[in-house]
Amino acid sequence: MPPVPSLRITEIFHSIQGESTWSGTPCTFVRLTGCPLRCVWCDTEYSFYGGELLALDDIVAEVRSIETNLVEITGGEPLVHPNAFRLIEILLNDGFTVLVETSGAVDVAPLDPRAHKIMDLKCPGSGEVEKNLWKNLDQLTVRDEVKFVVADRADYEWTKDIISKHQLDIMLKERRLGALLISPVWGSIDLAIVANWILEDNISIRLQTQLHKHIWDPNTRGV
Repeated sequence: MPPVPSLRITEIFHSIQGESTWSGTPCTFVRLTGCPLRCVWCDTEYSFYGGELLALDDIVAEVRSIETNLVEITGGEPLVHPNAFRLIEILLNDGFTVLVETSGAVDVAPLDPRAHKIMDLKCPGSGEVEKNLWKNLDQLTVRDEVKFVVADRADYEWTKDIISKHQLDIMLKERRLGALLISPVWGSIDLAIVANWILEDNISIRLQTQLHKHIWDPNTRGV
């Protein structure tokens, strides 16, 4: 018999979406195990190893049981797993709205176009800037969002340069991109400082915070 399609899962949980333009919305999270990146500020290192191997049918059944239309596939880096693409397709066919949190270091071309990509481009402060797969920007649509997690002023300046170099601001204006997001590393920069940088430069970007860390203790898992 052929092997049952499966994925290694760190956790499946129901919470409030803490990031992106979907922030504040009830959401079911499916966190896959494993990531080829090692960002210095990563807050989900527990997802690098372990996890439980679950059949796709069992994953879908658990998502259905929560009865929330919005689902995020995350990690780690979920798209390193070939069966993640199949899981996303199944959920979309079931009528779920599916967000895919990806580092941008893995080819997103095979991803079902109905999914909403949230692409976390790696700034220099992450230690993984060389992992950015720039051809992924060609796959962006108005459904998608690009996020920059900044640790300092140098990351902010790099973000501005990348937006200009790849014309992401023009894509946003022409509705070929859904949103540009900037997210200060938790505990590293005061939100007011980043807000002032944005206002001084008058750039078209949305300042975000990790809402779930304001609601619950920042070290709490499963939220």
